[in-house]
Amino acid sequence: MAGTLTLLVLADPTAPQLGLLGRLPEETRIAVGDCAEAFQSAAPEGDVILCWFAARALLEQVFRMAPRVRWVHSSAAGVDTLLFPALVASPAPLTNSRGLFSAPLGEFALAAILFFAKGLRRMAGSQAAGNWDPFDPELVAGKTLGIVGCGDIGHAVAQRAHALGMKILAVRRRPELCREDPLMHAVFPPEARREMLVASDYVVAAAPLTPETRGLIGEAELRAMKPSAVLINIGRGPVIDELALVRALEERWIRGAALDVFQQEPLPAGHPFYRLENLLLSPHCADHTPGWMDRAMEFFLENFERFRQGEPLRNIVDKTLGY
Repeated sequence: MAGTLTLLVLADPTAPQLGLLGRLPEETRIAVGDCAEAFQSAAPEGDVILCWFAARALLEQVFRMAPRVRWVHSSAAGVDTLLFPALVASPAPLTNSRGLFSAPLGEFALAAILFFAKGLRRMAGSQAAGNWDPFDPELVAGKTLGIVGCGDIGHAVAQRAHALGMKILAVRRRPELCREDPLMHAVFPPEARREMLVASDYVVAAAPLTPETRGLIGEAELRAMKPSAVLINIGRGPVIDELALVRALEERWIRGAALDVFQQEPLPAGHPFYRLENLLLSPHCADHTPGWMDRAMEFFLENFERFRQGEPLRNIVDKTLGY
């Protein structure tokens, strides 16, 4: 497949990572823009679309303008906000950045567990107030961690929690894919998630957003959890019913929660989440470690070379499943 290829890059033209595209073969034709008009001349010859954190509306417009496109890449890991019927039906494969952000998200989940186990908010508050306030922090070793969605991110959480001596349970659409995983004590199908939730001291939601996972953790699931349990969401916001979670935190159905993702982002001013002292709130930046966008572009460049050489692409998304 080597030869002249036309790459359509849906991005803010000032994004610094676009400079890395200079590593592509010099014969590659590159068109960059953040509006459909920028692609009027190049789109009819377009072979590849790179959606560099662009909105679905722009991707849908450019996709219609580019009948020859043979591959679409999303720089983000989640593609639920990008899928539209024509893309799903197209033979062009869709790839994403799955796995690139798993390590930092695994670390954030661990930080959230320790935040509650060790009473870090109480410690910081006492220090700021000049109070000497001894108490008994919790031992994490021996506690049970339930993971909802055990893909790359969920597995990264499991690895780190296992190192702390935690017992790992998981819910996965296809439990057989990780039943032989030595990190897992037990794996449940989604319809048996209540059994896992009842047994868990900490629950990490790391599932992609699909019609099946939207609202997967709602009032019934939150009421099934231990009053001492903590819920952590590092997957997609709508996997958890936020109205039910607000009630759960206000009425102490559970001890607390840590959220990196939300139904609406940015979280609107005045949202109840801002005032809850038993909630740790991260503004969807837990995986924004230094160089994270460079790593996303590096991955695309590696996949572009595979495409150019006719080799199998990495991270192909099942467009019908949404991940």
